[in-house]
Amino acid sequence: MITTAIVFAAGSGARFGRPKQFEPLGGERVIDRVVRTSNQTCDRVVLVLPDGHEWTGEQVDTVVVGGATHGASVRNGMAAVLPDTDVVVLASASHPLGSSLVYRRVIDAIANGADASAPIGHLPDAIKRRDGRRVIETVFKGDLATAQAPSAFAYQPLFDALATGHDAPEELQLIEEAGGAVVLVDGEDTNLHITTPLELQMAEAMLPLVDGTADPGNHSSS
Repeated sequence: MITTAIVFAAGSGARFGRPKQFEPLGGERVIDRVVRTSNQTCDRVVLVLPDGHEWTGEQVDTVVVGGATHGASVRNGMAAVLPDTDVVVLASASHPLGSSLVYRRVIDAIANGADASAPIGHLPDAIKRRDGRRVIETVFKGDLATAQAPSAFAYQPLFDALATGHDAPEELQLIEEAGGAVVLVDGEDTNLHITTPLELQMAEAMLPLVDGTADPGNHSSS
């Protein structure tokens, strides 16, 4: 089974204030960590970078330029994936702490018949539906979950979904809308979604846990 990771690092970092993928994290750049984990777990790595940026990190198989939108960047990356690939892993600089174990979990889910897979994330707080500042109702969260990165896809369903030209906030939704089987696997409490400088500082503080000096833990998709 051939696996190809597409690592997305073409964002402008609008919410962060600058491109977070090139910020330092544990003595390296955020993107360096994602590329290294992708190289450790996948047969090939396609790296999507901003226009005009020269890659100076760990060797990858292909470097492509991102598009004007997330969907365009995904399609640019997918165009560089060789068609003998069985599983495509979509990795993001927004989740640099995802371990090689969680990569393997999503890949294994595809090997076991899923069309797409993602690690499950916690919803620790109460969920409220609101109208401005006014609460409309409390939402039962027992059957809700967040989807962390990386996500994994069987090659053909992802190729077909992207070929429709339809965009979604993330590609799992495209597979859902096409009627594909999307499966959640165990996620990791340390697999932060970094959107702000504070969250990057939190990621720095978590590195001892993630890098093996303590147990990072996981949570079940059950």
